[in-house]
Amino acid sequence: MASNMANHNESATSAAIETNSPVEPATNNDQSENDSECSAPDDLLADSESYYNNAKNYWSNVSPTVDGMLGGFGSISLIDIRGSEQFLKHLYKQKPAPGRTRALDCGAGIGRISKNLLLPLFDHVDLVEQDEHFCQTARTELADFGSKLGTVFNEGLQDFVPEQGRYDIIWAQWVLGHLTDEDTVQFFHRCSKALARGGMIVIKENFTSSNVVDLDRTDSSVTRPLLQMKQLLKQANMRVVKEQRQTSFPKELYPVYMLALRPMIKK
Repeated sequence: MASNMANHNESATSAAIETNSPVEPATNNDQSENDSECSAPDDLLADSESYYNNAKNYWSNVSPTVDGMLGGFGSISLIDIRGSEQFLKHLYKQKPAPGRTRALDCGAGIGRISKNLLLPLFDHVDLVEQDEHFCQTARTELADFGSKLGTVFNEGLQDFVPEQGRYDIIWAQWVLGHLTDEDTVQFFHRCSKALARGGMIVIKENFTSSNVVDLDRTDSSVTRPLLQMKQLLKQANMRVVKEQRQTSFPKELYPVYMLALRPMIKK
């Protein structure tokens, strides 16, 4: 997983089952800052060291396969990638559009997203993943891409500091639920500095259907409401330039949204 978090890019689906089916789409685009605060599982998050260590231990026992990364939902991988491809196509209609030189895969797991989405589109792709075994598997799985495969950073996202001005696209999928709120904000701050001219951060995450944060103590992760994520983005001085819900996933899964982000323009 990528940052202890694990999930990494893929792993997050292990906590994706939502009991209150059918799932209603989150529609907080019309919600204001005055909406009620989202509740948070403060007891677990109070000790961030234990929170991260628990996740790290959990993912160290997960099989380094697509099915392992997706918590037994390996069958959704193709649908997931196709949805992400369409979202990226829309981003390249933005002005200014991102470049296609270098991308960063955050919480990369075994490189599922790098292999099927990022490496075919970008000249170079770096990965960051906290589980050493997953990093080794990713290097093997992606070896055929030769020099297009850049550095595989073996580090948790709460500690990772990307090089400034390096990336056209920074992709973080199913991994931010393993970061505390504070570390999520700091992650966005660091990534905003790492964007090249015209660059964007893309997050793809599970979101709850209510204003309640769901806690998974098994893999030490949270699933946030979309409203709360937008509150964290505001704290990080980020703005949403494109938002889209992933379609065609099983109904028993959480709603999954893709958000394209850029730093707010300073007046």
